[in-house]
Amino acid sequence: MIDIPRGTWIAAAEWLPATSRTPQDALLLGQVTAEEIAAMGYSYLPCSEDLSAPQMAAEAGLAALERAQVDPARLGSVHHAWTYYQGHDFWSPAHYVAARLGARHAVPVGIQQMCNGGAAALEAAVARLAVTAPPACALVTTADRFVAPGFDRWAGDYGVWYGDGATAAVLGRAATPGTVPPERSLQLRALVTRAQPDLEVVHRGRDRFHAAAGELGPVDVRRTKKAYLSGTGRDAFVARLRRCTTEVLAAALAQAADRPGACTDSGPRSVLLPRLGAATARDIYGKAVAEVTGAPAVDLGAGTGHLGAGDALSNLAALSDPSHPQGLLPGEYAVVLSAGAGFTWSALVVQRPTEQTDPS
Repeated sequence: MIDIPRGTWIAAAEWLPATSRTPQDALLLGQVTAEEIAAMGYSYLPCSEDLSAPQMAAEAGLAALERAQVDPARLGSVHHAWTYYQGHDFWSPAHYVAARLGARHAVPVGIQQMCNGGAAALEAAVARLAVTAPPACALVTTADRFVAPGFDRWAGDYGVWYGDGATAAVLGRAATPGTVPPERSLQLRALVTRAQPDLEVVHRGRDRFHAAAGELGPVDVRRTKKAYLSGTGRDAFVARLRRCTTEVLAAALAQAADRPGACTDSGPRSVLLPRLGAATARDIYGKAVAEVTGAPAVDLGAGTGHLGAGDALSNLAALSDPSHPQGLLPGEYAVVLSAGAGFTWSALVVQRPTEQTDPS
């Protein structure tokens, strides 16, 4: 659990490529089955035909900076998170993003915590804000591009379809009570992370360690998961995932309730889930959420698929958008759940201020 500085706000945005592919496209090519389409419940996946992941991250970063009305020169740090290949073999994509945005005073930081990377980057940014005097801000970006020959977005994993795209969030804190946060920003009320490091084997399997990436061909998460489940069984694994999700959600809601002037007893409006498909939302996350709160568990992945490290920030962007069906009204709050291989779970509680001068 991280101590969140008073008045911390988040202004989130996303950038998705204009091109997309549908499950029906993949069905015609033999990449998915009709049963898999029914289990996923997703409509299409954004697919980048040209821009690399870091290039998309820069676009999302620009959108977040514009939304927050923050000059890149005010950024004290840029935290870039990713799950998959960033376009060059021996290189720092975080520095590239900072340079592209003109964040000349920022310290770039790369975050590689798999699909929980966006939440991990937010946590790192909040920790840095706590020891940095306003008006310095922090920027978090995520970006992934899941393309051949290294990755099959449809069949590279069990029950997960991967979409291309980038997300970003500017974080700042009120310099003094009464400071006006950016329009459409959300107040960060809680951020809790838990990990189960022994589960790293789920994505390692029984493979030997290799000298270079790609020695075995395209990424095959099904192979490593199958090796793990053959020893433990699916039921025990699913039960553990539910338990850890329940624990991190309960801890985040408790932290939010302890903050002065924060979340009320009315409960969260919604709990937004990692974008892992309808079956996972029902069998794992929905049941875990129901043990803690009566708020609806919502999966917004129908038009994005799983965005790698970006699900959490994309969900924050939806909550901050008053035109989105999940957009928060003044005083309402919601939870964003995040999870990633390793395994790590995070839960964020955010609230729409009752008025733009809310300093809590």
